[in-house]
Amino acid sequence: MPEVYVTNFNPNFTGVSASAAAVTRALTNRYDLRLVGHSLPGCPEPITKAQAIAASRQTPEGKPFAIWHVRRNPEMQTGLWARDIRRLPIRLVFTSAAIRRHSAWPRWLISRMDAVIATSDAAATFVPNVRAVAPHGVDTVRFHPAPDRAAAWAATGHPGARGIATVGRIRPEKGTDRFVDTMITLLPRLPDVTALVIGKATRQHRDFAETLQAKVEAAGLTDRILFPGEIPADEMPALLRALSLVVNLPRYEGYGLAPLEAMASGTPFAATDTGAYRDFSAQGSAGVVVEPENASAQIEALLTGQHTAMAQRARDIAVQSYSVEREAAAIADVYEALCSEA
Repeated sequence: MPEVYVTNFNPNFTGVSASAAAVTRALTNRYDLRLVGHSLPGCPEPITKAQAIAASRQTPEGKPFAIWHVRRNPEMQTGLWARDIRRLPIRLVFTSAAIRRHSAWPRWLISRMDAVIATSDAAATFVPNVRAVAPHGVDTVRFHPAPDRAAAWAATGHPGARGIATVGRIRPEKGTDRFVDTMITLLPRLPDVTALVIGKATRQHRDFAETLQAKVEAAGLTDRILFPGEIPADEMPALLRALSLVVNLPRYEGYGLAPLEAMASGTPFAATDTGAYRDFSAQGSAGVVVEPENASAQIEALLTGQHTAMAQRARDIAVQSYSVEREAAAIADVYEALCSEA
């Protein structure tokens, strides 16, 4: 019977989905593992919740129970129902990236987990029962530099000689407006650069997205600040290695995986001081932490300065300090510690 069940109940591909996918791929050679819910790129075909519950009635060979690794409220709820109501022989492991206090319901859910893995020391201060701090990692094989960045950018079909992108949902918290404002200021000084807003706006933020598009039109930059929407996960590695820079300017971020995936692709980043961005930057050698009001000047300096050296350093830092194999090893240690305590 399976030893590990990784749940993914969200049909949308989010940052949580991306980190879950990378870890799942890394753990499939170590455990008899099942993905439960919706598919993830490069991962085994998922089974349904009902199938997972049915399979969890029996313990894996040589193990006292199976592990359910959950990352969202509905997944914790299902896991608690399976463990505490159905009395299935499972243990629940939750990964927490938030660097702010959870609301009451998720706090209660998290308190019922058998083990919590925090993605940073800061995140660990907001949740109980932390067994390990394991920063999210990146698949440095899937995300790798382009042999020729200019040719890779040309292959995207976008105009200009270089590309800058922000990656994430279009909404105020993600700072999409900050990116648009920064590009409106910056692009007239960099005539060979095209900016991309990668991501979609949910229904509640469509007016916000339309306001940004209207602002771009008023600035006369509709051919240089593009809104291609959400890019399929399988296409993101090629795009990230074609870019010259990823710029994420959120007001809040729990962790922030897109700049890390960019680093593995040999693409530096610029970001506000939230999430794990300052740690990623390696004291400014792999990316820059910017002030929103001065972002355009700092980004211009990066692109016209030590960009080549920073691109190589970004790749090196991702491989040395943030590989998904490191994260998977830390997670596996938590699984094994739980089993040894039974």
